[in-house]
Amino acid sequence: MAFSNEWEDIYSREMQNSIWPWSDLVSYVMRYARPDGGSCKVLELGFGAGANVAFFASLGVEYFGTEGSESAVKRVGRRFVNQPSITLACCDFTQSMPFDGPFDLVVDRSSLTHNSATAIRGCLQLVGSRMKRGAKFIGIDWFSADDSQFLAGREAGDYYTRTDFNSGPYKSVGLVHFSDRKHLMELLSGGGFEIERLEHKRSEIVMPKGPHCMAWWNFVAIKR
Repeated sequence: MAFSNEWEDIYSREMQNSIWPWSDLVSYVMRYARPDGGSCKVLELGFGAGANVAFFASLGVEYFGTEGSESAVKRVGRRFVNQPSITLACCDFTQSMPFDGPFDLVVDRSSLTHNSATAIRGCLQLVGSRMKRGAKFIGIDWFSADDSQFLAGREAGDYYTRTDFNSGPYKSVGLVHFSDRKHLMELLSGGGFEIERLEHKRSEIVMPKGPHCMAWWNFVAIKR
């Protein structure tokens, strides 16, 4: 199983409890996808603590969410138990997909990028096979190789995948996959996607113990 068991530990101990939707994801969905109520099927990869679930519920879409942590699935499931438009499943979405689709929109906020290059490629191919032609894949906060922590971790299977960080934001979260522009485009094109929009974000942490740069990719890709 590619899913990092560290995340089950994190969610079972309620160390991540954000229930507010990620602003970049909201902006990208409304600007570049504009879901059309119940006629739109949305798949989220790795919904975690459920920060984005209420946002999609408010749009009236059919929402399908996958998550590798059983504790997270149970907790989020209790919050949305009486909403039939929301379907959740616990699975390793890099290896299997319990939902048939076809999906109009797939979103991922910093979840798939916690896997190896091989697992990411496999997931993109699997998800792509369940998307409509012309459907959108929105990726938010995929880690960039410009992040100053990139080379601080031990290489884990391929050059872009790292683990065993001794400190910082990636400590104790299992695998962390970083991408430069060329690598990111190769990953997406291999899954049958064409990038429509690509943005690169940098945040310099000055205090405490700065300077340290965190960097991410946001993108919109179209299923060919």
